[in-house]
Amino acid sequence: MIIKPTKLETAKVKLLKNINCKNSNEEISIENTRERVNYNEVISKINLPSTANSAVDGYGVLAESLIEDNNIEFQVIGIAKAGHPLNVNIKIKEAVEIYTGAIIPQGIDAVIMHEKCNRIGNKVIIKEKVFKYQNIRPVGENLQKGEIVIAKGKIINAADIGQLAASGNKTINVYKKIKVSVISTGDELVDTSINILKDGQIYDSNRPMLISLLNANYLKTIDMGIVKDNRKDLAQRYEDCLSKSDIVISSGGASDGIEDHTQNALRDIGAKCVVWQLAMKPGKPMAVGMINKKIIFCLPGNPVAAFVCSKLLIKPLIEKLAGGIELEAFMIKLPSDFEHKKKIGRAEYLRAKIVNKENSSFITLHGKKGAGVISSLTGADGLVEIPLNSENVSKGDMLTFIPFDHRGL
Repeated sequence: MIIKPTKLETAKVKLLKNINCKNSNEEISIENTRERVNYNEVISKINLPSTANSAVDGYGVLAESLIEDNNIEFQVIGIAKAGHPLNVNIKIKEAVEIYTGAIIPQGIDAVIMHEKCNRIGNKVIIKEKVFKYQNIRPVGENLQKGEIVIAKGKIINAADIGQLAASGNKTINVYKKIKVSVISTGDELVDTSINILKDGQIYDSNRPMLISLLNANYLKTIDMGIVKDNRKDLAQRYEDCLSKSDIVISSGGASDGIEDHTQNALRDIGAKCVVWQLAMKPGKPMAVGMINKKIIFCLPGNPVAAFVCSKLLIKPLIEKLAGGIELEAFMIKLPSDFEHKKKIGRAEYLRAKIVNKENSSFITLHGKKGAGVISSLTGADGLVEIPLNSENVSKGDMLTFIPFDHRGL
C-alpha cells in the first residue's frame, strides 16, 4: 500500500490537538526565570511609574508662563532629584532644576532639556518653544495597576524579568521543566570520545546537535546514547527513555529499509504511529508515535533532515507540552535572488542567507543541498521555504524565510 506523505502543517495541527501541557509548576526567583514558561498570568499591583516624573535632566516650569513672551527669565527655586522629592508649588516665572526620574513638583507641567536652556546664577532662560506635558512621564506610562505584566504561557525573556522586577515581583510560578530523552541509532555510529575510527564507522553528530538545539531553560535533556540497529534493543531503549522523560527523540532508522526498525519498535512497546512520512524535503522519512500521552519523535538519520524537522515540527510541539503559547516561528517574505526547480508534492526547505543589494534584501542559497551536509547549516542565516505546489523559482519571486534564532539579537 502506497502511503501519501503528510503535509508539515497538517502533521503539526494534528499533533497539537493531541497533546496537552503538563500542569505541574514551581515558584522560583525572577532572576532564574529566563526561558522558563510563565504559569500564572501576572497582574501589576501598582502604577508604574506611581507618580509623574521627569524624562530628562533640565528645568521644570509652568507652560503658561511663556504664552505671551518666550524671552522670560525664570527664577530657579530648588532642585528635584530622583529619590529626593522637592515639596514646592511653583508659580508663573518660577523654575525647578530637575533630574531624570525625579517626581514632578506641584505646578510644573513642562520640563525643558538643560541643553535648551541658558543658566545664569539663579536665573534660567529657555531657548525653545514649550509644550504642555513635554518630557513628563505620566502615572502608569509603563504599566497601569491591573494591567497584565506577563501572560500565562509566555516564555520569559530578559525584558520580562525587568518588567517583573519593576512591578514589585520577587518570585513567580513557572511550569516545571519538560524532560526530553535523545538517542541515535545505527551500527556505524560511535561516540566522539572514541579517538580512532574503524572502517565503516562515523562519529555520531545528531545526538550532540539535537541536545544543543534543545538547550532551552524550559527543558531538561537526557543523553541516552547510541543504539545499534536491532529492533529489540531499540524497543528496550524507547521504554528506558519513556520511564525517564516526557518526550523521546531518536534519529536514524526511520525509513522502510531492512535495518530500519523504528516502526516495529514503536509497535513492540504499544505506541501508536500517528504520523508517518512528511511531504517535505529534507525530512520525508519521519515518524511520530504516542503512548500514554508521551511522544516519540523518530527523525531521519541525515543531520540536515534531523535539524530541519526538529526546528519546524518538534520545537513547537515541545513548547506546547511545556506550557508555552508562542508556537509559530518568525517568518518574513523576501524576494529570491536564485533560480530553482523541484517536483510538485513536497515542500523544500533550503539553507539560505540574506544579502543586501542597493538598499534591498534578497534570499540566496547557501552551501550544498545534500541532507547529510552539515556545513550547509553552519553558515546559513535560516531556511527558505519552496512551497509544496511550486515547480520553479525565479529571481524576484517572493518566498518565506525562517531565520535561525542564533542569527537574531
